Amino acid sequence: MNTVRGARERARIEVTAAIKDEARRRLAADGAAKLSLRAVARDLGMVSSALYRYFPSRDELLTALIVDAYDSVGAAAEEADARALAAGNPPRARWIALCEAVRTWALEHPHEYALIYGSPVPGYSAPLDTVGPASRVGNAMIAIVRAAYEGHGLSLPPLPAALRPEAVRMTADFAEGLPPEVTAALVAAWAQLVGLVSFELFGQFNRVVEDRATFFAHAAGQLAHGVGLPAV
Repeated sequence: MNTVRGARERARIEVTAAIKDEARRRLAADGAAKLSLRAVARDLGMVSSALYRYFPSRDELLTALIVDAYDSVGAAAEEADARALAAGNPPRARWIALCEAVRTWALEHPHEYALIYGSPVPGYSAPLDTVGPASRVGNAMIAIVRAAYEGHGLSLPPLPAALRPEAVRMTADFAEGLPPEVTAALVAAWAQLVGLVSFELFGQFNRVVEDRATFFAHAAGQLAHGVGLPAV
């Protein structure tokens, strides 16, 4: 009985992976707004009723793809930071390594990047189980800054008095123990990182920035400075 159950579980895992792979091909060809369970089933040679046993709705399939994408870029960021840390690099170098890993992942997975950081999909509302995966890159950035704050030290960014209550709230929500000045700068840096990558990926740097890798490394260093990371 356990052997049969194990075989069924493996088969379900394989079919689920095939469905998601085909859905990603559909994303690349048609975009997320046109994703259709019937079309995915047809391309796989399945009847749509069989596919519904794996993903009862388009939104559930989209959620699975979104979670996978967030987990993938999050893992890339975390692994880059871990390598930099193992090499004995200071927080600033770890930060730049993380940012470059996010850029590299986006260039290698443009349609998945567009799914999570591009235009919202009409009629789709992301459920709460996307929040954890979506937080991985930001949490890795927070961990680097926290290490600097507890070890190498930080230069506190300026914080307008009008923003302090919101910065205090954000700190309590997801960056406990850090100065509110740093939390506000971190949120801005995270948004700017996504903006830099999006400008490159979606063509806004065309005829503007030619040496994009060098430009990006410099910009990531500026972001590091903005959150108070020391130069060395």
